[in-house]
Amino acid sequence: MSRLILFNKPYEVLSQFTDAKSPSPRATLSDFIDVPGVYPAGRLDRDSEGLLLLTDDGRLQARIADPKFKTAKTYLAQVEGEPDEAALESLRKGVRLKDGMTRPAEVRRIDTPDLWPRTPPVRFRKSVPDCWIELTIREGRNRQVRRMTAAVGHPTLRLVRWRVGDWSLDGIGPGEWREA
Repeated sequence: MSRLILFNKPYEVLSQFTDAKSPSPRATLSDFIDVPGVYPAGRLDRDSEGLLLLTDDGRLQARIADPKFKTAKTYLAQVEGEPDEAALESLRKGVRLKDGMTRPAEVRRIDTPDLWPRTPPVRFRKSVPDCWIELTIREGRNRQVRRMTAAVGHPTLRLVRWRVGDWSLDGIGPGEWREA
């Protein structure tokens, strides 16, 4: 029976178990998960938070992470400014990035989600409004959500992956994990 771990990766934690090459130590998965033989199915940038799946099953890992399987990944993104319908529609149709067009995304504005505080907090600026969007993509390019929101004029300030396929972060606090 394969293992599948749902982990709420905190901000500034690397999506790997070691950081031997860094001149200054950084937090890694080994600071939170002491389960032998599991590996991340995909990655989540150091400056992003949220759901990271880990498994000991190579086929399951490939099915989750490989873009050809088009596994849906849903993010909650706090963006600079207030995207109008044209910006949201651009995301829905696909955005041209330096490495080509993205696949269409599902996107909608949402109320501010009830999330844990981020440490350090996102910088607040009185003169620049922000809002939250929910964005679902089915590919996984490097820093894709951040590049997409920036391409439509609304850079991402905070990014939380909430769902991957059928698995979600519901009930899992930052730095906590549970088996699926």
